[in-house]
Amino acid sequence: MRYHLIETSMGVPHAILRAAWSLRCRTAEAIAGGGEAYLESFLADERCFTMVAMEADEVAGGLVAYELVKFEQERKEFYIYDLAVKQADRRRGLATGLIVTLKAIARARGAYVIYVQADRGDDAAIALYEKLGVREDVLHFDIDPDK
Repeated sequence: MRYHLIETSMGVPHAILRAAWSLRCRTAEAIAGGGEAYLESFLADERCFTMVAMEADEVAGGLVAYELVKFEQERKEFYIYDLAVKQADRRRGLATGLIVTLKAIARARGAYVIYVQADRGDDAAIALYEKLGVREDVLHFDIDPDK
């Protein structure tokens, strides 16, 4: 199979992005907050990067990453927020291709690192990230702004 990787700054149609989000979301209402206005503002943000991998006219996978400007030093880092590949298209190098595409973007924008989190027990993701980078054992905390 041959995949085509495209990134939003190259004009990915919103319908394709909605299909990519459907890899993660169960209902159309959940996709991109359910609204075109939200999707428009997300895509307009120069520090949000969305890539999709296409096989023919079908979305096979997608990646969302954020560029973060550091306070303590004049440098940037990228955070991979989400990476999804259709079950039938896994183990074919698609996730690696999406990350390699992001690496080129991050390098061109002067980033010094790309980082990503993986859930314990997600052995496939952990193996992929260990192949591409250095593992750090850190703790992650969710802080509810309403409490």
